[in-house]
Amino acid sequence: MKRWEHFDYEERDGVATLTFSRPERLNALTFQVYADIRDLTDSLRHREDVRVFVIRGRGRGFCSGGDVDEIIGGLLKMGTRDVYEFARMTGECVRNLREMPQPVIAAVNGVAAGAGAVLAAAADIRVLASSASFRFLFTSVGLSGGDMGICWLLPRIIGLGRATEALMLGGKISSEEALAWGLASRVVSDEKLDSVVAEQAGRLKELAPWGLAMTKQMLNRAASTDYSTAIEMEAFTQTLLMTADDFREFHAGFTGKRKPEFRGR
Repeated sequence: MKRWEHFDYEERDGVATLTFSRPERLNALTFQVYADIRDLTDSLRHREDVRVFVIRGRGRGFCSGGDVDEIIGGLLKMGTRDVYEFARMTGECVRNLREMPQPVIAAVNGVAAGAGAVLAAAADIRVLASSASFRFLFTSVGLSGGDMGICWLLPRIIGLGRATEALMLGGKISSEEALAWGLASRVVSDEKLDSVVAEQAGRLKELAPWGLAMTKQMLNRAASTDYSTAIEMEAFTQTLLMTADDFREFHAGFTGKRKPEFRGR
């Protein structure tokens, strides 16, 4: 397992956990952190032994977005082509989270702002501590509210109207508002955040990994296709999985009065 220098990383019992580890900077992102997120998430796409991926932050916040000194200050010194390559790299981080076969859980405590808010939104399940809040700050620094694919993603989570307000004004979205809007899957006390995320990861580990992977694919593809095509895609997908080993394993476990052992086959 590669050692990642710019965040903490752990694998245990099929669960991989990335922990942003710059608490003195509210886990602000640097060029190196972005590059490592991109490379780690790309590598996990090919790991069948990793069943769930968790993203969390150390200290008082999840992630406050790009570091003002290291990212913004650095970008101002770059030419157009280098800035473009950086923007594409940040987008790859989100694309990998959305396209990796494993379910992704964001454990959000404290602030999730800017790119940190986008990374949390890209997770499949977002468990928020009561202290958590979102802010999409891009227009506040003179940029477009659309960054890293959030203009595609956020309206599909909370609706076009709320997404427009959130991305244009960049205001604070509390954990209670996030839950009401659908941006949070659950809100729990700060003390229970880690245990609830561990419980969710454990539940996901018990499910068929190929079935979960294809569910993600169908959700991603259906968002940009018509209804009839979506029905056909799901028919093809179910045909594939109904002839796979895990479907037979479920039946064998059910008839044998035992827990099925899914292998992603």
